Amino acid sequence: MEAEPLQCSQLSRSIREEGHNVVPMSDETQQSSPASAGAPGPGMPGPGGSELPPNKRLMATAAVILALALTSIDVSVVSTAMPHIVGDLKGLGLYAWVGVSYGVGAAVVVPIGGKLGDMFGRKPFLLAGLLGFLASSWICGASQNMTQLIVFRGLQGLFGGLLMANIFTVVADIYPPASRAQIMGVLFSVAGLSMVVGPPLGGLITDHIGWRWIFYVNVPLVALTVVAVIAAVPYVRSHLSWRDIDFPGVVVLITALVPLLIGISLAGDGHAWGSAEVLAPVIVGAVMLIVFYLVESRRAANPVVPVELFKVNQFSVMTVVAFFSAFAMMSVLFYVPLLYQGVLGVSAGFSGSLVIPLTLALMVVPPIAGKVLTKVPRYRFVGTFAFASMIGGLLLLTTVDPHTNHFWPVFSMVLVGLGIGIAFPMATTVAQSSVSMQQIGAATSQVQFWRMVAGPVSIAVLGTIMSGTTGGAKGGASAVSQDALTHSLHQLFGVCAALVAIGLLATLVLKEIPLRPMPKMGGGRKKKPAAEPARSAAG
Repeated sequence: MEAEPLQCSQLSRSIREEGHNVVPMSDETQQSSPASAGAPGPGMPGPGGSELPPNKRLMATAAVILALALTSIDVSVVSTAMPHIVGDLKGLGLYAWVGVSYGVGAAVVVPIGGKLGDMFGRKPFLLAGLLGFLASSWICGASQNMTQLIVFRGLQGLFGGLLMANIFTVVADIYPPASRAQIMGVLFSVAGLSMVVGPPLGGLITDHIGWRWIFYVNVPLVALTVVAVIAAVPYVRSHLSWRDIDFPGVVVLITALVPLLIGISLAGDGHAWGSAEVLAPVIVGAVMLIVFYLVESRRAANPVVPVELFKVNQFSVMTVVAFFSAFAMMSVLFYVPLLYQGVLGVSAGFSGSLVIPLTLALMVVPPIAGKVLTKVPRYRFVGTFAFASMIGGLLLLTTVDPHTNHFWPVFSMVLVGLGIGIAFPMATTVAQSSVSMQQIGAATSQVQFWRMVAGPVSIAVLGTIMSGTTGGAKGGASAVSQDALTHSLHQLFGVCAALVAIGLLATLVLKEIPLRPMPKMGGGRKKKPAAEPARSAAG
């Protein structure tokens, strides 16, 4: 209960202490990053965000925190209300597609939205995302059948993805590296809090007002966020036009990601990997990804996904960190309740309460981790420790049997939550510090994209293991013997730990770069006057 005031005081103190100086990338970073070469992006905010008065910076931070809370809570609120929605709209066979449509829409638009934010500034896309999220929330609530809800939920995912693509990048625009990691920690703490608040809030609204109000309630909250964004987030004039957008890359990326993610999601929903429903879209998506790489690497002047970013050690390592930490999180959230109910024999309600320690760790750890990252001399080992903690927690889950104390898995989840709480802010902060300001949106959105993709991939991969080890039994955990389910979950968490170990290995090859301000040297800051675009007053 005391973590929340602590985070607010850290936030206010960071704003006061940083004053008005944003420090550019270090020479070491610029030399190691191909992304820093070439002319600066004319749409980039550059160091201008540092010109915000402290009170306006605080308001801008509050605006992005509120936007993040809206999108984070929305997912868990809807999942809680789904049984009521299906009962009202009559479409049990389409149950999974409500989540799939939102997830695919959000994941597809994240890399595109991040690049557009680099080109034209974050503010227009934050506002577009908020207004679109507002409108799509309203029409989701007005849905008359499951097909309408699936379509409208996909539309809501598009605008939610546009928000997620720019929320974390605004922090990079208005804070220097010294404070960035701490503020990222606060943002991820808010996301963790949303995981705790969302399910009971969704249940409360659904039971007492009706499921449609889980969508309608977004309207006044979004309106408040729009006012805060207009008032506080700095606006950047761009010399680019719509003709500079990489339309071929956008089209090819969409045609690659949509079928690929749908195929993976279907595999996670119980379809066999060899079935036509899964194989066809996955093959189409994979082929189009190859086409996308060829298009982006050979012709695009402003590629929607700058492929040269993946040549930067720090950026590449952080995408791996983001993916496998999210993989671990989704695995635990999805399968630990099954462990509680099917192996330990506890009720569904009690099993839900036993997952809370994981979400509490995700609330408390990120702000602390953000501060530690800027203080320790060798922060890559902080990442190594994070993955060791995740792996340790996952391996402990492989020892749970019907005779295990109910709180032993709780300790396991605290270890996993500790690691995730460190890895999430680390991935975003280091990735942002590894590239030049003109590509920071593309870099940030890529980290977020790999986190989002980890969800359906983890469910599909681990679901395949579960199906194989239980003989594809139908009817849920009750249709499988307790011993068989225990053995299956042991294998599942063991494989998960082995895969998450890839993230640990990645941290060992990370080439560290400074995350704190560098000393001001001579004329070092006068080499990049062209990087500062014409700006209007904030707001």
